Amino acid sequence: MDDQQLLVAWRGGDEDAGEVLFERFYDALSRFFRSKAGEHAPDLIQRTFLVLLETQARMREGTSFQAYLFGVARNILLEHYRGKRRDGDRFDVAERSVEDLGPTPTTLLAQAQETRLLLQAMRKIPIESQMILELYYWENMTAKDIGDVLEIPEGTARTRIRRAKQLLEAQLEQLAASPALLHSTVSDLESWARHLRDDLKQRK
Repeated sequence: MDDQQLLVAWRGGDEDAGEVLFERFYDALSRFFRSKAGEHAPDLIQRTFLVLLETQARMREGTSFQAYLFGVARNILLEHYRGKRRDGDRFDVAERSVEDLGPTPTTLLAQAQETRLLLQAMRKIPIESQMILELYYWENMTAKDIGDVLEIPEGTARTRIRRAKQLLEAQLEQLAASPALLHSTVSDLESWARHLRDDLKQRK
């Protein structure tokens, strides 16, 4: 069964279908949450699947299951951030970065210089831009899918993808210890992004 069929079956009481969905998307959700919420990731994954089960009827026609799932995950992450802050109502993912929130407990230890640089730069850009780049590079989402996650038109999503790339490259330029390291990272950004994704997967 495809993802949507599994979700319908799970909602109808088929626990095996729910288990298949959980296993199919666990790694992707783990990457999504670990890079931004560290040790809280397992709890946030569980909450995402609970909300998914309760709200699947709200999935808009034409939206992929993957996009809907990450839309739920995004909302769970924002609730997590706001719950940790007294000024939660003023928390803006388009402005604040993971680094702004303070150190995040995580076992991630990127190996190559390029992946360490990329990790550091990702933590300095706004959380929304970080999400966009992770969905784009790690989950191979299209602009339409990212638009569905963020609940914005596809054209707006394309603009935000470009803007997120620009913000990342600006941070890489500021943080790189040498022009050679900067060139090595930027010239093969997609490859180093995959390396960072794999580092997260190995340390889930």
